[in-house]
Parts: sequence; C-alpha cells; structure tokens
Amino acid sequence: MSVLQEISPNVKNMKQLEFAILARRVNQIKEELRQGVRKSYKDVIDVSWGDPHRAGVKPLSFVRQVLAACLYPQLMNSDKLPVDVRQRAQKLLGGCDGGSVGSYTATTGISEIVSGISEFITKRDGGVPSYPENIYISSGSQWSLTNILKVLVNSEGSPRTGVLTPVPSHCTTTLSLMGLGAIIIPYYLNEEEGWELQIEELHRALESAKGICNPVALYIINPGNPTGHVQSRKSMQEVIRFTSEKKLFLLADEVYQNCVYRESSEFVSYKRVLAEMGPPLSDTLELASFHSASKGFMGECGLRGGYVELVNLDPDVMEYIYKLFSKDSCAPVTGQIALDLMMNPPQPGDPSYLIYYEETQNIKTMLVHNVKRALEVLNSLPGFCCQPVEGGAFAFPRLYLPPEAIQKAKEVGMQPDTFYCIRMLEEAGVLVSPGYEYGQKEGTHHIRFCIMTTVDTMEELLRRLSSFHTQFMKDFS
Repeated sequence: MSVLQEISPNVKNMKQLEFAILARRVNQIKEELRQGVRKSYKDVIDVSWGDPHRAGVKPLSFVRQVLAACLYPQLMNSDKLPVDVRQRAQKLLGGCDGGSVGSYTATTGISEIVSGISEFITKRDGGVPSYPENIYISSGSQWSLTNILKVLVNSEGSPRTGVLTPVPSHCTTTLSLMGLGAIIIPYYLNEEEGWELQIEELHRALESAKGICNPVALYIINPGNPTGHVQSRKSMQEVIRFTSEKKLFLLADEVYQNCVYRESSEFVSYKRVLAEMGPPLSDTLELASFHSASKGFMGECGLRGGYVELVNLDPDVMEYIYKLFSKDSCAPVTGQIALDLMMNPPQPGDPSYLIYYEETQNIKTMLVHNVKRALEVLNSLPGFCCQPVEGGAFAFPRLYLPPEAIQKAKEVGMQPDTFYCIRMLEEAGVLVSPGYEYGQKEGTHHIRFCIMTTVDTMEELLRRLSSFHTQFMKDFS
C-alpha cells in the first residue's frame, strides 16, 4: 500500500505556503553567515512572524518568575523572588494534581484558571456575565478555532460547508478550513478605507456562494491580522445583524484585543456589543470568541495557551464540543499558567507591580513608535502605500511593482510579492512575508511584517528596506 494514495483529498488540497520558499532560503543564508560568507549584512532581521520574543522583545519578568517557581518549586523557599510571585506560584500549583505542572488537568483547563478567565471577560465587557462552563482552554487559540470548525464543517455533506472568510486573512485559518474540506467564501476588506469591513461586501460574498456550498459561519478577525484595522461598534452591530439574519455562526478571532495604538480606536468585544444590542439577538446569536497568551504584551507564543468562550450554544452541541476537546487530554499547563498571568497581572501595591507596569509601558511606547516610523518611511517610498495601523501586530503595505518585476517573477515561477521578498532577503537580509500568503485582490501585491520588535531593530529594518526598495525599483524600471 502507498500511503500517498491514502492521504485525505482535503489534506492534498491544502495549498503550499509561499513562505516555504523563503523559510528554506533563510536557513541557508544563516548557515552561510556562520561559515563566514561575505554579504552586505551581518545578520538576518526576521519579522515574518507575529512572535515578539523572536523579534527581540524581552519577556515580562513577572510572567517568567512565576513560571520558574512553578517549574522548580524549590525557588519558593528563596527570598530572591518577590513575595507576590511566590504566592501566585503556590496558588497555581495548588490547582495542579500532585502540586506539579507535569500532571494532566481537566479537559477544559485548571478550574481556578478557567474561573479567572471568566472574571476577566466579565470585567472587560462592563459586567456582561461570563460563565466558566462555556470556556475551554487549549494549546493556543488556533487549536480552539479548529475544534469549533470541526463541529461546524460537514466534510461529507453535499453541498459542502462554506465559511465566510476575510481577505486578507490569517493563513493558518484558511489552511485549517481546507484541511477540513470546507469551502472558503472570500469577502474583501476595503483597503482604500483603511481595510474596513463593509456590510455590502458580506452580502455580495454570501450571494456568490449560492449553488456552490452551504454557508454556516462568518469568521472575523478584530483587530485585523494582517491588516491592523480595528472595527467600530457600528460596524460590529451591522455584522451581528447580518449574521443573525442569515442564520450564521459567528467566529470572532480577538487575539490582538490588547494591541490598539490609535487614540481614536477602541477594542470592544463582539460579546459585549451583542449583549448591548439586547434580545432577541443577545439570546439567539451563536458566537465563539478566541483569545491567546501568544499575542499582546505577553507574547508567549511558545507556551501555547489560548481559550474559546462559547455563547448561546445548544447544550447538545456543547456535549460534542466537550468530546472534541477531550481527545487532546488537556492544554499544556505552562500555557494555562500564562493565560492566568495575562488575565490577572500584578495590581497597584503588589511588590511586582512597578516593574510590570514599567515593562508593559515600555512595550506600548515601543509599538506606538514603530507604527509611526513604519508608516512614515513606507509612505515616503515610491511604490509603497500603507494604510493606518490601528492595532494588531503587523504592517501590511501595498506594493506597486513595475511591470518588468512582475514579468521576471513569472519567468522564475514565483508570485510577484514572493519574488520581491526573496530578493530583499538575499540582498538586504530582511525576512518578511508575501501578501499572496494572506489573500489579496487580483492584481494587487503586499508584504507583511511584524511591528512588535525593538526600536533599534525597527530602525535598522526600515533602513535596509528603504535602501533595497530604491535599488529594486531602479533595477526594474
């Protein structure tokens, strides 16, 4: 038997990521630099991921101290750690079987941590109640999202299941949908209006799916990835009415909720807006909201901790969701701890508060600076246009490539923005992602890079990008 013949056709249909070309080459370049091969740069600046620590941002002291004490409890016998760190570690270990992070937990997560998440949500949403029994902790928010999609997508149905998905969108989600056998129904965000979600486009997208698939859900990313757009209350209300009218399930990816930079922008959760709209909407619309310890100021991507909160789901459906999460035993305990520390950080008067406040404020200041500088530089370069970055972790500028560059990309079998990215990696030692990876309107090209990096790294990145871009445009003009 050939295993290749037995692979699920849905898995076979998952597209090859354009980034794979860049990933292979960057590893080769790093090895060349280690071997002393002479290049115009001494290192590679990698801002292709939404991974703050990878990009040079330091972990928060309080988070790492509590984790250290939980992993090595003997540290709690020392006065080298602040009192509140030791107390928190002791409390967290008290919720672990055997007092160890090496033990399995309940499927939904450590009960005290789940309750803490529920309290955080209630406070965040201005008193709108959240119930622990509706919350599941998982190995990152994407894991939760995939489990909910497994409930929604009928891979054997005819017609196939469809999910309305933004363009551009987080590529991991689109891959998950393909792997489950779902049809992606694209709706295009309006770049000229700052990547705004327009309700007319949702109607157009849904109409285009007639006769092709059975639309069951609408996927929203707010704040946007990769766009950086933050939705207004009015926009969210329109989306909720549309979702209810069309009898769709609402999937709200809200992992960048703590990352809003524009003074005129504000993050409000879909659950809060739904509650404010009142019955019958608030009692009937089915909603799943996702959050993660990977994003925001914590940036603990490698610890793998996320959660989903479910609203207005039928109890019978909740039983199936419990079964799905049960197959994974439980989320990593260190990831669960990270979530707890994100939901309930040091408070004024706690021994760790001043350092925590200083570190988080420094990150906020850094991000505001990086956003401002990225927009200044990109919009000053001929061939670039970047919409305002209101939130999230990325800049996603449009790239107006010369026809000669587009033709050359075709000749070498690459997407035009992938060709641009590989040239910038080779010549400037800067690794960014091609916009093709996230979806874009036909005939447009973009790049995506993470703004969650140090000020020095951002300045060097922008210097290298400017120099490379100027030469690239000259070479292909």
